[in-house]
Formats: sequence, structure tokens, C-alpha cells
Amino acid sequence: MIRYDIVKRPWMTEKSTKQKGMANQYSFEVDRGANRVEIRRAVEQIFNVRVAAVRTMQVKGKVKQRGRIVGKRKDWKKAIVTLMPGERIAFFEGA
Repeated sequence: MIRYDIVKRPWMTEKSTKQKGMANQYSFEVDRGANRVEIRRAVEQIFNVRVAAVRTMQVKGKVKQRGRIVGKRKDWKKAIVTLMPGERIAFFEGA
């Protein structure tokens, strides 16, 4: 896989913003078939940083209802990447 196929987009929430400041952790939505090693390599190549650890989780899509029509959002995979001390991702610094 190409590294841009693995890391789909950054995941910015209040919790991820706290993790960024306190634990130097960044959250991403990643490809569901990607493993920790592939995610680590992709983040290191894209953002030119050193990664200390990667944690992943499968997020279940929410069931949504609009009137009588019931649907479900897609399931997706989330990765929490911990960087080495002193490393930063400039993309997140403005957020």
C-alpha cells in the first residue's frame, strides 16, 4: 500500500487535542486492513517524525434514523500514534 492509502485523515476531537498536549499522541483514521507496522512507517514517511508506539482500535459505525428510514454509518479504524520525546507534527500545531 502507498502510505497515503494507509493514513486517510487526522482525527481532531477534544480528547485528541488533550492527548496531543499531554502525551504527545496524535489520532488518525486509517485503512481497516493496515497493521501497526504499516501505520508507523506511513506516519514516519508522511510527517518526517519518529514514532514510539501505535495503538489501534476498530470503531463501530453509529446507527442513524431519519424518520422511518434506518441506516448505519460505516465502520472504521482509528490509530493513536505516540511520538518520541521532542517530536511534533506541524500540521496539528495550528489546531
